[in-house]
Amino acid sequence: MDKVALRFLLRERRALITPESHGLSRPTRQGRRAPGLSQAQIDQLLHRAPDTYGRLESGRYPNPPVDLLQDVARLLGMNEQEWIALWRYALGQDPPHPLNSASGEEVPGVWQEALAGISHMAYVNDRSWNLLAHNVHFAAMFPGRRVPTNTMRWMAVEPEARKVLCNWETAWAPLVLPQLRAALAADPDDQTLAQIEKEVLADPVASRVYESASAYIHPDGDERPLNHAELGPGWVTMCAAEPMAAPGARMIILVFHPGEHRRHARIRPLRARTEG
Repeated sequence: MDKVALRFLLRERRALITPESHGLSRPTRQGRRAPGLSQAQIDQLLHRAPDTYGRLESGRYPNPPVDLLQDVARLLGMNEQEWIALWRYALGQDPPHPLNSASGEEVPGVWQEALAGISHMAYVNDRSWNLLAHNVHFAAMFPGRRVPTNTMRWMAVEPEARKVLCNWETAWAPLVLPQLRAALAADPDDQTLAQIEKEVLADPVASRVYESASAYIHPDGDERPLNHAELGPGWVTMCAAEPMAAPGARMIILVFHPGEHRRHARIRPLRARTEG
């Protein structure tokens, strides 16, 4: 627990919430000049015992329960990054789920401009693999430049994908389908992913791979064979990152090298130099 950082975060957020916005009056007792809700008012609004919130803010509450952290974060209007910080400061770990169910469904609009400036194939999808933005190099990968609306569905069940993604059954499906399974385990209520799972289970080949899915859940650094619609056969290396404002969303950069030979073994990992 980082008591100093936790206290600063909660005090800062609490100061931005006016009592009047919740039908309460501003405390007038002598000596209190702090803006925003009082600690006692937060206990009142959350229907908690007196000094529950005070113990949390002061760092006197070891291992606070998930529901308390969630209620406090929502009352104080925290964004996803503040929610992550709350967990790290209070419990020393990342939260098991986003604060808001809609998190990961949108990214700042400037991402489209950023993708346009990348010379490799690049795109951003939301937490359900719905395509949010892409560049022209990514579109060129598909026959007729017909870009799919959901990249997971395209990779998992579209017949066209099994021509573009070389050795689909051995090089792609065993690595793609576990990501679907892991995402559904984390959010069983995601209707988009649930529908894709139904289509996968109805596909004899995809269902067989899906039922034996491994624990693989991310593509960062992978190199796989790909039949580019305009550049022909080659190998694509994937760089994956998560937009900070949208937990669960991903930016994928696809570095394509034409030809039969893979390059991964010749690329050294990047590591900061240490002195001495």
